[in-house]
Order: sequence, then C-alpha cells, then structure tokens
Amino acid sequence: MLPVPRRWSDISPAWMTAALSGRHPGVVVSAVTVEDAVDGTNSRARLRLSYGTGSSHEGPPSVFVKREGPLMHRLALAALGALTAEARLALSGALLPIEHPLTYEAGIDLARLAAIVVMDDVTSLGARPNQATTALTVDEVRDGLAGLASLHGAFWESPLPPGLQFLRPWRLGKRWAPVSAASLARGIRRLKDGAPRLNLPRSVDAIRLERQFRRSASLAATGPQTVLHGDPHPGNTYALPGYRTGFYDWQLVRTGNWSHDVGYFMVSSLSIEDRRAHERDLLAGYLELLAGAGVEPPGAGPAWDRYRSTPAFGLGTWMHTISAGSFQPVDVCVSTIERFSAAYADLDTARSAVAGG
Repeated sequence: MLPVPRRWSDISPAWMTAALSGRHPGVVVSAVTVEDAVDGTNSRARLRLSYGTGSSHEGPPSVFVKREGPLMHRLALAALGALTAEARLALSGALLPIEHPLTYEAGIDLARLAAIVVMDDVTSLGARPNQATTALTVDEVRDGLAGLASLHGAFWESPLPPGLQFLRPWRLGKRWAPVSAASLARGIRRLKDGAPRLNLPRSVDAIRLERQFRRSASLAATGPQTVLHGDPHPGNTYALPGYRTGFYDWQLVRTGNWSHDVGYFMVSSLSIEDRRAHERDLLAGYLELLAGAGVEPPGAGPAWDRYRSTPAFGLGTWMHTISAGSFQPVDVCVSTIERFSAAYADLDTARSAVAGG
C-alpha cells in the first residue's frame, strides 16, 4: 500500500514508480507533471508521466489520481463511511464486471483522514468524461444499465469475497434527522435563490423530504442485495465510442438493492423528456439482462414500484449537496435537482413505497 502524500508536489517520480510497478514491473518514472487539478468533494488531477533510460519499458503517458479534499469534506465522507471505500475497493483486487478505470495502487492514512487512488486516465483510452449538466442519450443510458446489470448479477444475493467484506448498506440513523432536516431547509432556500424558476413539487418540504430520504436508505437495504456503485450520476460516468458508458468515482460503493443504482442512474442521466418516453422500456431491458446473468429478477410490477420510489433519495441527496455549497457547482446541482424533481412528481414518489405505502 502506498504512503499518502500531503500535497500534489509530494508525488515524486519514485512514488509514482512504486505506484505503477504492480501493473508495469521494471518501469522507472523520471518526471511527474500535475495537470488539471480540481478541488471538489475530493481533490483530483491528471498526472503526465515521463520515463527514464533505466526503465525496462514505458508505462502509461498519464494517470488519473484522486486524493482527499478539504477537512470538512473528509469529515463528511467519514460520517458516511465513504472516506476510504474507493481505496479499499482498489486494494481488494476485486474484478468488477462493468466498464470502469483500472487501478494501479492506492493508499490510506487514517490518522490524517486521507486516502489516494491511482487509476487509468480514461481520456488517454479514447473516453470522454460526461458532465452532469448535459443529459446522456438513451443509448448511453441503455449501455450503462447493461453494465449495472452485469455488476448486480455477479454479486446478487451472494456472499461477498474476502476483499469486499467491508461493504455495507448505507443506513441513515434517526439521530441525524434534525441535522438533515436543517440541511434540506437550507438547500431549498439556496435553490430558490439560485434557480427561482425551478419549482419543487408541492408536497416537498424539508421535514417530509428528510423522512423520505431516510426511508429510502432503509428501503435500499431490503430485498435482494448486491454490490452497488452507489453514486452513478452522469458526472461519475464517461463515454466511449459506440455509445458505451463507463463508471468511475466509486467512493460510495456499498451493498444494497438494485433499484438504488438503476433509479439514481436513469433519473439523473436522462433528459426529462427522454425519461418519460423510455423509462419503462429501459427498466424492462435491465430486468432481462439480470435474467441473462443467471439470477431471478423481480417481476415488472414490483420492479416498477421500487423504481418509482427512488427519486426521493436523489432529490434529497442533491438538496443536501446544494446546501453544503462546496461539493458541486451550483449549475450541476440545479440541473440534477430539476431531473429528480420532475421524476418525483411524475412517478408520484410521495405515495410510493418510500413513503411507507
């Protein structure tokens, strides 16, 4: 396991040589140049690499590195049990049957609440990172659902392999309810200030949404359990030629019900018009692929009931995000909230299973 550097400038050629050695034995990095460093929930950057004459062969021209963000962000991730999840997933060596960046190495420093992951730079492989402000096409979402069906089917109701036994369902305890409700109320105010033309459904207020948000986490821990990406919004995906879709940013990886990933991905990724026109067919296609993976999928009716419950989680998540103010840009929050808000109304989520119905 790698030591975790405190600053980008601490990533030396020797450190990067050690990071690459597992997949590229004999490689010797001679220079590291940090490019496109961005601070959000975490800090991340593309690192351009050069190789010396003592290297037995060259490694990748660049890698993507993700490391801890500001202290308040680290504390929030620690409270969610997400601070080290992506690094632990990388260190597990688990093979995930879904398009995602391969990792080279990872490191964890619990004393500093810090972690780092070195992975493929997907842009060097011909990929284009998706933006949450731009909806994915129906074909891109269909391919992403095929990937999720492969992931879910591989771990469906099965004991986790040793390297993944740290995964747990995400539970939201009632003791956090007052803090959560206050955060959602602040998010609603900020949304009105930042996007006054965006109208939330009439039934949505901070207290009701907090209760449904917490209930949605409990619901995701019931029914068939599998490994979930946990946070598959479009900003955590990338496009490959042929309408193929890959997933990165696995820090919220967890176990839970398939509907969490499927609902969150479909609603956040499709335009409102495309979701309304294609969501039933896309859900049916996902269920068919689950059956093809050798598991018994839920019936169409129960699956639809699960799906229509999911917008409460997405809406609550992104209201918390805009409330925090520093995790995501305002335009990303507004675009995503608009999609979840429309789905919440269209699917009558307030009277779905997430509301106890």
